[in-house]
This record gives sequence, C-alpha cells and structure tokens, in this order.
Amino acid sequence: MCILVKSQGNDTCKSTFEVLKMILTDILKWLIIQMHMILDSLVDLFFGFYYQHKSKKLPPIKNNLLLMSASELADNIRLKKVSSLEVVTAFIERAKEVNDIINAVVEDRYSEALREAKAVDELLQTVQNSNVIKEKKPFLGVPFTTKESIEAKGMLHTMGLTSRRDYRSEDNATVVDLVKQAGGILIAKTNIPELNLWVESRNNVYGQTCNPYNTTRNVGGSSGGEGAIIAACGAAISIGSDIGGSTRMPAFFNGVFGHKPTEGLTSLKGVGLRKKDYPNSMAESGPICKKAEDLIPFLKVLIGEKVSHLKLDTAVDLTKLNIFYQESSNDLRASKVNFAMKTALTKSVNHFKEITGSATKVKIPGSEYSYRLWRFWMSQENFDFKLHITNGSYRTSAIIEILKLVTGTSEITLAAIMKLIDEDILPKDNPEWAMNTTTNMKKYLLDKLGNYGVLFYPSSPFPAGYHYTSYFRPFNFGYWCLFNVLKFPVCQVPLGLDENGLPVGVQVVAAPYNDHLCLAVARELEKAFGGWVPPS
Repeated sequence: MCILVKSQGNDTCKSTFEVLKMILTDILKWLIIQMHMILDSLVDLFFGFYYQHKSKKLPPIKNNLLLMSASELADNIRLKKVSSLEVVTAFIERAKEVNDIINAVVEDRYSEALREAKAVDELLQTVQNSNVIKEKKPFLGVPFTTKESIEAKGMLHTMGLTSRRDYRSEDNATVVDLVKQAGGILIAKTNIPELNLWVESRNNVYGQTCNPYNTTRNVGGSSGGEGAIIAACGAAISIGSDIGGSTRMPAFFNGVFGHKPTEGLTSLKGVGLRKKDYPNSMAESGPICKKAEDLIPFLKVLIGEKVSHLKLDTAVDLTKLNIFYQESSNDLRASKVNFAMKTALTKSVNHFKEITGSATKVKIPGSEYSYRLWRFWMSQENFDFKLHITNGSYRTSAIIEILKLVTGTSEITLAAIMKLIDEDILPKDNPEWAMNTTTNMKKYLLDKLGNYGVLFYPSSPFPAGYHYTSYFRPFNFGYWCLFNVLKFPVCQVPLGLDENGLPVGVQVVAAPYNDHLCLAVARELEKAFGGWVPPS
C-alpha cells in the first residue's frame, strides 16, 4: 500500500511501514523534548529553592568614567581631558569594591598599574601631535584585564590546577604584548575553570566566580572572570580566548559583547599552555567589552600584522545585508530555547527585516550534532588533557581519578573527571562521518552567507543558570561550540535583561573574513536595543 506524503512542497509515495515509522519517530522526539523540559523545570525548582534570597547586590556605580567605552577613555586621556591615573584608579577602586562579591579577580598588579598610568600622563605632557598617539597607541593609558590562563610576565599562571599553584609566567602571551604595545595597562588577571575546559569558572585554587546580575548564577567559562569583571565595570576592556565558546558564553551570561574572530588570525602563543602558535586550531583570542564601538579597534590590536586579512574599515550598507536565522540547534539532548531567548532572537531578526526587507529561516544540516562534532575536533587539537591535568607528572585516567574522588584524595574538579570519563569510557564518533558532516555544514553556510550575509543564532537555550546546574545540561554547550567547529567569525551581542534581571542576547555569524559584518550588526543592535545594562 502506498501513501502520499507531502514534504517540502513535494508529494512522495511511501509505504505504510515508512509512514508509521515517521509517526513513531515524531512521537518519540516529542516525548524526549517533554521529558527534557520537565527535568529542566525540576532542576530550576530545586536550585531556585536552595539559592532563594542568597543573591548579593553590587554597589551602584558612582564614577561616570566606569561607564565609558575604552575608546572614549583613550580619547579623553590622549586629549588630556582626564588623566590615565584618574581612569586607572577609578577602575581599580571598582574592581576592589565588587571582587569580594563576585570573586572575578584572582591576582592584581594595582601598584604597578598606577605607576604605569603616571608614566603615561608624564609622556602626554611632552606630546604635541595626539593623532600620532592615536594611530600607534590607540588604548594608551586604558586599564585592561585578561584571564588567568593567558600568560602575563611575573603573574600566576596556574590554569586552575593545585599542582601549578605557585607557577608564574616568564613572558607575556603575544596578545598581551600587543595590547601593552597599544598603550593598555594590565591591572589584573581573572578566574577560569580548570584547564579552561568547563562551562563554569570554578577551580580548586581560586574557588567560584559569581554573576554580577545575580550571584547565585553562572558566569560561564572559560573567560568567566573576564565577563564578570567587565560587566561589573572593574575593567575597561579584556582579552578572552575561545575554543568552544569561551569568549562568547561568558559575554552572554554577563551581558557584554564578545567576538570570536575568523580562524587563524590571532596568536595563540601564551594562551593556555601553548608555547608557540598552532595552525588549524579552533581557538582564537578576542575582545570582551561593554560597548560595541570597542570591538573593531580592539580586534585590530589583537590581530596585529594579520589585520589586512579583514575589512574592518569597510563601510557596511545594512540595507543590502542578506539576513538568515535559525531558531534552535535541534539537538534533542540540549534544552529547549525558552521564551526570553526566542524573543531576543525574534526582535533582532524583525529589526533587520525592517532594514533589509527580508529574513530567511534556515536549518544548518548537522547543527543537531554540534557537541559531537566539537568533541571530535577537540581530539585533533594539540592538547593532551590526561597529561596536562596532572601538570605533566603522568597520564591519568578516569578510573584513577574516580578512585581518588571516592577516597577523598582527588586534586581535580568534578568537571575534569567528567572530561576523563568522556575520553576513556564513552564511545568515539566515526572520523569520516565527523569530517564529512563538518564539510557539508561549511558548504551550506558559505553558500547561504556569501560575502554579504549574516546568520542570527541563539546564544543559549536560556540565560545564566544557577551554579552547578550545568552538570545537568552539558549539551547546551553546543550552541557555542558549533562555530568553533566551523571556524566562522561570530559575535555575541547583549540585548538587555529578561524578566528575572538576567542578560539575554544573540549570536551574529558571518562567513570567514567577514568579521566586519558581524561587528556592524552588533553596533546596530546596540543602537536599537541598548546593549549592556549596568548590573547595579
């Protein structure tokens, strides 16, 4: 018996068995989604009850310097409207004020930074042509921070490992050198997860970082301390790094901007445990900031000599953009995108639909396998997790660390043990399947986006969850890591707060080397919807 089935506008003849199989598959998917929603509701109910009335408020911002963009601060310092010493002092005082509440800063160099600020002011007294300074040192006198896993000479570089508790860097990471050469003043380093590989910034060396909008909530990882300190106005701008959403996830959870550039543009030397640059990595360094106007000038600094690969100074005619959007990854293991996040995506799409005249809904083939694909490509990175988690002492295993956990002798976090279980026990994906699926995804998106298209994609199923709830939702991570797999540029854009006072936002994606499109859209969305909102 043949039954006509309408699919994508075409009539197809299918057997009764095939139709029955389709119906049963749809029912099973529906049941999985419902069960997942129930589990998410129970998790939020339990943790919400536990954390009830435990959130601490940040003190209000009293100094208007803290509200300015890094670019505006640099202009005012260069034109001597304000001194670098005043600016650096203001941010240091704010960092001290909020850090007892959010635990973002893990080591500071406040005294050295104040001396460097005085030297900047003395230098500017001798400068006649401020335009030369703007060109060569665009962030002269502006305070910045970076995550603990990015090397800064003389500062701690534990990677969140107790076995590296006293390790200090002998040199700066290349990206830190570039920002210093641009005039930036490093004031502190911030918290991370152990070895950068978890979605919450917590480790056994520094403890847990808390969200400035609600201290019972997650700040993300691995640049979680950066996202928190920037949102709380404890620094003007920061350097993040991103191998699976590590810049964009904290930017989203903390309501600020974060950009992952096109593959291969930023130096990885000194980022994590890398002693040199590695080709073909999913990782990139990138800016985290409160204001969209800082994205391009700071990205130029971080890219350095490779800036000619991009068109950052090219004007973008927003009316000519081709707009695409996807509403969900379709991964059944991930949580369902909630109303607040759907609303954020919809209002972004509708705004650009008014500008351009159209917007096309798409579904990236293979997006439902985002986490599986990232897991495979991580195995191709130059990184031995089992060796690095012991600081090179020996190659550990899931069994060894589980036994240590049971006997109370483990020195690593539960997140790290879960990673070991994943490597040692869970089945691996077929390499040929992973490579072919990734190739097809790239081809699909390249054909769609071309040189003047952008994709709006959910940042996450929902805003920042309670501490520890990520253990129940590990596959939500796929919303970020997909674009590391593809190696496309993507910008996390804040779009205000939800009804619970937590940041919402959207990811903006473009084809490789079209970062300028992402950043132009980010500026427009900030203009339309306000962008970052002070947490206090």
